[in-house]
Amino acid sequence: MRFGVALLAGGQARRMGGAKAQRQLGDLTLLEHAIRRTKPWNAPMVLVLRSSSDVRSPGLRVIRDDPAIPGPLGGLAAALADAEDAGLEAVLTVPCDMPFLPADLPDRLLPALQTGVSVAVAQSAGRRHPITALWRPEVAATLRDRAGRDQLSLRGLADQAGSVAVSWSTEDGDPFFNINTPGDLEQAARWYEGRASV
Repeated sequence: MRFGVALLAGGQARRMGGAKAQRQLGDLTLLEHAIRRTKPWNAPMVLVLRSSSDVRSPGLRVIRDDPAIPGPLGGLAAALADAEDAGLEAVLTVPCDMPFLPADLPDRLLPALQTGVSVAVAQSAGRRHPITALWRPEVAATLRDRAGRDQLSLRGLADQAGSVAVSWSTEDGDPFFNINTPGDLEQAARWYEGRASV
């Protein structure tokens, strides 16, 4: 299955004081961590921003959130349209604030998507992470219908479109730990330094 990767970095990050993608974790920004995690997947990649001035793009093609749709759904709408234009069969959305994503993310989500569902969602500790999911472009019609009714939940969209969850272990820490606050960033820094010293 031909898929692309969409790095979502359009959030306002109010709890972080803005510019989340540019925050440092060790020697890299969060955006650079996301790129390093996803590059080995050898899939076409785009950076999805609410505004082209949100972050400095390190050589990636940039697309803009759908301005008519607020929140993460606007980024997903843009990613789905871009994937369809490129003739891709699916797009894997990855937020810029999950620096410990598992290397086998596409390897495990792709087979799940081939069961006839429209969305394969990552899950850990019994919690689904629809921001980190593999979506078929056909989901766009359901997305726009829901957005027109002010239903802006990614989880709700995945449920209505037909989804399957794929679980990862948290034995060595949650690979889908996301950074929303300065405290989260401090915790991530401790984990990152601990892993680097092993």
